[in-house]
Amino acid sequence: MNLLIRWLINALALLLLGYVLKSVYVEDFVTALLVALVLGFLNTLIRPLLILLTLPITLLTLGLFALVINGFLFWLAAQWIRGFYVSGFWAAFFGALLYSVITTLANRLVLAKPR
Repeated sequence: MNLLIRWLINALALLLLGYVLKSVYVEDFVTALLVALVLGFLNTLIRPLLILLTLPITLLTLGLFALVINGFLFWLAAQWIRGFYVSGFWAAFFGALLYSVITTLANRLVLAKPR
């Protein structure tokens, strides 16, 4: 059940991102669901490999290069999915950064365990 809630939160965050950043466009909710699914797969399967391959530069930049990798994966998802558009590298970089912040905060609020 938590997985479905996270998926919906991620899709809603993508829709919100389309309103906040004019350089990111999400056509509709179904597209946002698909993008959230693809981003989840990319972050699960491709991101660890990219982190490993770029480990020297990631260590040199004290982990900041991981943000570039996140931006790249965000851009890559936009290349694969019709109805999801990112205008360039900086749009993908800041879009991925803001997407991470929104989803992290929303997941903590919605999925917080009551005490």
